[in-house]
Amino acid sequence: MSLNSVSNEDGRLAALKSYNILDTGEEQDFDDLTTLASAICQTPIALISLIDDKRQWFKSRVGITEKETPIEYSFCTHTMATDQDIMIVEDATKDERFLENPFVTGNDKLTFYAGVPLVNDDGYVLGSLCVIDRQQKKLSDDQINALKIIAKQVVDKLELRKKAIVSEETIRELRDSNLFMQKFTAMAAHDLKNPMSSILLSAQSLKMRLQKLNDESCERLIDLNIASTKRLVALIDDMLEYSKSPSLLLTKKSTVDLSELLRLVINMVTVPDNFKIQIPTEKHALHVSSVAVQQIFINLLTNAIRYNDKKQGLIQIRFRESGENYYFEVEDNGIGIAEAYHEKIFANSFTLKITDRYNKKGSGIGLSTVKELVKSLNGSITVQSALDKGSTFYIAISK
Repeated sequence: MSLNSVSNEDGRLAALKSYNILDTGEEQDFDDLTTLASAICQTPIALISLIDDKRQWFKSRVGITEKETPIEYSFCTHTMATDQDIMIVEDATKDERFLENPFVTGNDKLTFYAGVPLVNDDGYVLGSLCVIDRQQKKLSDDQINALKIIAKQVVDKLELRKKAIVSEETIRELRDSNLFMQKFTAMAAHDLKNPMSSILLSAQSLKMRLQKLNDESCERLIDLNIASTKRLVALIDDMLEYSKSPSLLLTKKSTVDLSELLRLVINMVTVPDNFKIQIPTEKHALHVSSVAVQQIFINLLTNAIRYNDKKQGLIQIRFRESGENYYFEVEDNGIGIAEAYHEKIFANSFTLKITDRYNKKGSGIGLSTVKELVKSLNGSITVQSALDKGSTFYIAISK
């Protein structure tokens, strides 16, 4: 590939970055290869050189102390730009490309160079394996072939390293995903009790009222029953779909009206008579994972209600947006949280060991799951709170 191609160079730099190797420490496997190259080619210097946009960095080096040099003085950039499988400069003092190179004209007096491009499986040149001498030199065919073989070994080790990194990341994501789904399912199952209770109560009331013929209120109860059932079925369907692929929290988005979404959430939460919940009155169209946002607000509203000891409970939900994010604030006038616990409350299974207004203790699942949900949406959540003065949760979600 040519370094003069901007698109190719961007791809090459991205490929190099994917190996997560720049500025890493010495590794014996790579050092063995440079030592072998130096011995076979009978040169005092051998390098595994990786080139980014500003420098050539040496993953392994024999015969020099520098860990990197500026890209403009690099022999290896010429190796990378060539279409040949090896570049040999027998006398750099006579090569117009290097006549003004300080490594040739200065104290180093580099004269001989041979470099083999390090080409990955996608055809990107990451750098070179090179051998260098301070005097004119020629390599035999056997030495050239050996140098090419060693360069292939360097690339193979880079690929193995990358596969190991990908494997570790996959294992971590699977572990986090399994934990996330366990917590998500536990919280969602708890939340399902609210619409189910609504269905049960309305059905019981409907049964009693149907005993009295010509009661006009029956129609309203039937509508409530149908609406609650539809919400329950939709939530269960989403849960089943997300349980098969948690990544859908990011990929499956829909455009929803914020006020309608919040009203749906409020209908799924048991709100005492002495509570007032204020939501934005303006219309805001959000492109989000509806079920994930619902679960976030269901949990936050439920907590705000459970842990409130005021005669008149108040929850205020505010919203704004930027070019990249949606921002939410959920403020309550509840019992508050001591500053020492502002980070700990998001940890899995952490509880404050206090009872709520219903004389029940929390499980520690809710807020940790909320944090995982927000994280899955490429967002963040923080809290500001003081004892007896209430709490405000700040949420940012990527668009």
